[in-house]
Formats: sequence, C-alpha cells, structure tokens
Amino acid sequence: MNNISSPLLPFKLGLTDDKITANAGLALFGEFLHSQRFSKVIDDYVKGFKSNHSYKPSEFVVPLLLMLHGGGRYIEDVREIASDEALLQLLQITAVPSSSAIGDWLRFIGDAKGGLSGFSRYNQSLLKRGLKNTGSKEFTLDIDATQIIGWKADAEFTYKGEKGYMPIVGHIAETGMVIHDEFRDGNVSPGTRNLQFIKQCCAKMPRGKRIKRFRADGATYQSAVFNWCENNGIKFAIGGRMDVSVKTIISELDESCWQKYQETSSIIRITHCMNHTDKAFDLIIIRRPWQPDLLDPHADDSKRYVLVATNIKGKPESIVRWYNRRGEASENRIKELKIGFGMEYMPCGTTKANAVYFKIGVLAYNLFKLFKMAAMPAEWAKHTVQTIRWKFYQAAGKLAMHAGQLWFKVRRSCFNIFEEVRARIREFAMTTA
Repeated sequence: MNNISSPLLPFKLGLTDDKITANAGLALFGEFLHSQRFSKVIDDYVKGFKSNHSYKPSEFVVPLLLMLHGGGRYIEDVREIASDEALLQLLQITAVPSSSAIGDWLRFIGDAKGGLSGFSRYNQSLLKRGLKNTGSKEFTLDIDATQIIGWKADAEFTYKGEKGYMPIVGHIAETGMVIHDEFRDGNVSPGTRNLQFIKQCCAKMPRGKRIKRFRADGATYQSAVFNWCENNGIKFAIGGRMDVSVKTIISELDESCWQKYQETSSIIRITHCMNHTDKAFDLIIIRRPWQPDLLDPHADDSKRYVLVATNIKGKPESIVRWYNRRGEASENRIKELKIGFGMEYMPCGTTKANAVYFKIGVLAYNLFKLFKMAAMPAEWAKHTVQTIRWKFYQAAGKLAMHAGQLWFKVRRSCFNIFEEVRARIREFAMTTA
C-alpha cells in the first residue's frame, strides 16, 4: 500500500495565555498620540457631547485612528482593536465603544455645534508642528476635489453620474499635510466656492508662515481666484479651459510661433485675460499630437491642447513641470487619504455624520505624516501607509511581567527600529511641550 503524504504541515495547534499582539508597531503610534496629549486636547476641543456611558470624545476617536492606521475600512473593523488585549493594555485603553455606538456618536457630533470645528482646531495644531522645523516661511498650496461613491440616503448624484460626495482638500505641498478640507454633497460642482476655500486655507497657516504659491486644476480657472492671488502676492499655476476665445487665439496663431516641446509636442506662451480679471495673465498652451477622426473630419480637436494659466515668470517648460508636480503633491496624496486610510467608503446614512468621519480620516492621515516626520527614520519618509503597515505596524509583540515591570517584547530584527522610534517620540514630545 502506498503512503499518501498528509496535506497539512507537521505542526499542532495549541493555546497560550500570553498576551500577544500582531500590531506591535501600531502600539508605538498609540504612544505617539499619548506623548502629544491627544486625548486631553480632543476632549477639550470637541464640545457638545455627553455620553450615557460616560465615553469621552477621545474614547471614540482613538480606536478609530488605530483602526484606520491598522488598515480597517469599515466602522465594524474597530472590533479588531477591541479584541487586541495586548495593544489595549499597552495603551491603557480600558474600553472600546461598539461599532453601533460609534455610528450614533458620529451622527450626534455631525449635528452638534462645535463638533467639526473642534477637529479643525486640532488639525491646525498638527499643521503648526509639521511646519515648525521645515526651515521655510513660504509654502505651496494645492487644492483638489475628489469623488467618493456612496449610495447613502442623503447622497446626491455627482457630475460623473454616481451617487456620493465631492469633498475638496487642500494640501501643503512641501509636507504633504492637509491644511483644510470641506466635505461636500455630490451635486456640488468642484469649482464651487473655491476662492472661499483658498482663503480658509491661507487663514489656517501658523503665525510666521504663509502661502506663497498655488496650484489647482481647471475647476479653479476663475477670474476671482486670479484677482485674489495677484492682490495677495501669490504665484499661481492653474489648469486652463478651452473656451471660445482661446480656440480663436489658437486658430489665428502662425505655425512659426510654436516651439518644440519634449519629443512630439509644441508649446507657446501668450498674454491672456478674461472677463472680470483686473490684470492680464499668461496662458501656456501645449499642443500634443492628434489623430483626426476619419469618420468625422470636423470633430473638435480641442482635447489635444493642455492649458496652464500663470503669473509666474520664467521658461514655460519649467512652469509646466512645476505645475505637473501637483499630481504627486495633491492627487496621489488624496489617493493615500482615500485608499490608504479607507476614506473611499463612508459609513453613515447622513452627510453630516460622514463629514465627521471624513474629518477623522484627515486627522489619521495628518497624524501619519507627522509621525513619519517626527519618529520614523529619514529613509522611511517616502513610504506609504501600506508599506509602514507591512514593515512596522504589523510586527508581532508579546507582553510579559518581570518583577512588577511590564515588558513589551519584539523579535530581534525589530528591536533597533522600535528603540529608535521610541527615542524620537520622546525627543519630539519634549520639543513640542
């Protein structure tokens, strides 16, 4: 009779009473929150809420932050934090609200006066710490709107034809941190109230720091924005729109006016103005190769042109190159916020409650940026949150008691990085005290 090998590997399962966590690195992020007095400050800032179960605002927010940093996408995923006894003991968390209680709290804070503004105040303090050691006083603002699909009761149809929301986000390009965000209904155009949003971003800058440069896509191609930037000494590069006047200008350009750009494209810089602009600006036009539609020889070829409106002097190629970097500075960072921190899904049926959840997602993102700047080694600076989870957050750790002292044990290959991160957390806490 032939021996048939077992389909299972040669080990047996057993039980242990040791407290073990698969989120050892996440515990150090929790220690970072503790070092920054996060719970106390959030409890002071977020007003208008009293729980029948005596939960404070921080007791809702901290588990959500841990869940989002750990890779959770839904409120129900907070159960993974609640079941991690070792992590809770390390962070001195005695209780975690249920997912239904968190949902009720989000709805309450969404309706309460002082809820969202409290989170915004804390975000300003994060920004101040993030900009403090940059050595610069002038920064670049990037803004962009993004669609979040969500077939919720209060959701409206977006311009893309799907139900959901259309929040707008402002980033500081040099640090990647979100300076301001506004959670909007899906039927709000990406170009709505953009000047007001820019002003709010500038107003949130710490004392001694200012917005000097500004980039945005074609949704912000507005005369009011151009005038305000000119009047406040802000250099801008904004995506243009192919309107009738621009089409006319292009059609009248002599071929000799175009200069070679990259391998197969052409570029030109012209002076331009639009209705209600106080001062003319420059319009950089890039002409790309275009294959006419053989079935419709009269088809509009405007899509072959890329437009950038600017008041910056210098070579147009350099300005376009700087403008295109907003893809990294804004679009990819919004992708990190949505995909990396689960903000592509909104958990509640009301817009106000989802606005609170999105604000907590922004805090999770900014705290991650600050945690990397303050506590992680320099060579980790460009890592996404997925990489940090794989390399750091999801390390294994074990709790042990020796002579009345709590020990947190990690494998030998992790020990040095854990010691370094803890030392950096301590040093940063002393400089920001």
